Amino acid sequence: MRDDLSTDRESIHVRRAGSEGAGAGEADDGLRDAYSRAVVSAVERIGPSVVHIKVFGGDEGGPRGMSSREEGDEAEPSGSGSGFLLTPDGFIVTNSHVVHGAQSLVAVLSDGRSLPAATVGDDPDTDLAVLRIPAASLPVAALGDSSRLRPGQLAIAVGNPLGFENTVTAGVVSATGRSFRTGAGRLIDDVIQTDAALNPGNSGGPLVDSSGRVIGVNTAVIRWAQGLCFAIPVNTASAVASALMRDGRIRRGYLGVGGQTVPIARRVVRHFGLGAETGVLVVSVEAGSPAARAGIREGDIILEFEGRPLDGIDELHRRLGEPSIGESTRIAILRDLRRVELQIVPSESRNVA
Repeated sequence: MRDDLSTDRESIHVRRAGSEGAGAGEADDGLRDAYSRAVVSAVERIGPSVVHIKVFGGDEGGPRGMSSREEGDEAEPSGSGSGFLLTPDGFIVTNSHVVHGAQSLVAVLSDGRSLPAATVGDDPDTDLAVLRIPAASLPVAALGDSSRLRPGQLAIAVGNPLGFENTVTAGVVSATGRSFRTGAGRLIDDVIQTDAALNPGNSGGPLVDSSGRVIGVNTAVIRWAQGLCFAIPVNTASAVASALMRDGRIRRGYLGVGGQTVPIARRVVRHFGLGAETGVLVVSVEAGSPAARAGIREGDIILEFEGRPLDGIDELHRRLGEPSIGESTRIAILRDLRRVELQIVPSESRNVA
């Protein structure tokens, strides 16, 4: 009797374990389904606005503008990238490095149409550009708010890696607030880090949240690493795109100095009560520039700009925004262990500090 009872108990235990396992499996399936539904829904919303950009020619400084290529032209592109429609009348956001120097561009829409594209504005300092195609009533991307992003939330990249159109990869927002240096040498703040896989051709395409709203513009990967990909935050992209659509360029202040970040001796920091332990060493001054007119010399160390401490060259670039152009600004320098204050009037940038 004891043996039978023991066997029955074992059977009951096995059945319960099996039932619990089945329940766990069903729960896992439910989680997978919820994840899949979120990704599929987001892709369906963003998909119609994603554009495949074909680049023809790439000579630096080559003519850019409306392409003369027609649909069906079989010439091989010299490069490609991605983008997304910002307005119904054909404005497209992409990366500067995708289109910079292109001789002609073709945008392939989600409905299969190939249309010539013109470069409206190009800003290498933020690695963003705006194109326009001759079309109307186009499906546009919904924009999110990159300032509200949190690490761990779903991130979905849609683009055309290596020419494979409408490719979807998914991951999470790995981190926010990263800094990323563009090919032009400027530092972009608040860059999004994600592990959604990116490859050549994804550049310029949208990174979206679970609702299909654009949270970033995919821009770079670290090739020797895995899962380290970066996107320019959509709040930055939106502001830059608006300025490019309005003016065709981004206006920034220009001083006419070449500089580098250097440490300042602690005794000097204490003696002058400086707000930072680093500054900008002036290594060159362009003749006739705002810096030359203000009396800045090689060897000076810029300590303050606009009356606030300046901790390095990247901070100086951030301060030289459009409002500084043409405005007299107080600048403090360290010269021969003396603190000197000068007035400088930044002019419009020519892609130098």
